[in-house]
Amino acid sequence: MKKVILSVAVIAALGLTSCKNETKKETETTTTEMSKDMAMTDLSFGVRGNCGMCKSTIEKAANGVEGVASANWDVDKKKIDVSFDDTKTDAMAIHKAIAASGYDTEKVAGDEEAYDGLPGCCKYDHEMMMNQSGETKSDDHSNHDH
Repeated sequence: MKKVILSVAVIAALGLTSCKNETKKETETTTTEMSKDMAMTDLSFGVRGNCGMCKSTIEKAANGVEGVASANWDVDKKKIDVSFDDTKTDAMAIHKAIAASGYDTEKVAGDEEAYDGLPGCCKYDHEMMMNQSGETKSDDHSNHDH
């Protein structure tokens, strides 16, 4: 009797394992087909900010736009790289979302009320360069005397 119960248990376990693998294969195929249909666009533009807290707020604002797949703001270059589905959103919507969180972008000035609510370390200079090349610029003092 014990052998019969053990045999049934082993057969049931093998049957469930093989069904589980077939289900997993279908899920992977569906995911692959969906990602091929999405029209992803990559975009980079300047955003003013200072620190890691700025990075978190800027990226959260960009990722909050429907259709944005990823956003990564570079603290040193003052530049954000965004990947988004251009059938769901456009570049200006991303600029506006970041500006609404208090940060200036190349095309939209940051919301002053939101800027006033930022922590002290995040109060950036509104004249700050949004350096997209990554090259550090030497201090140019030609426009004034020292």
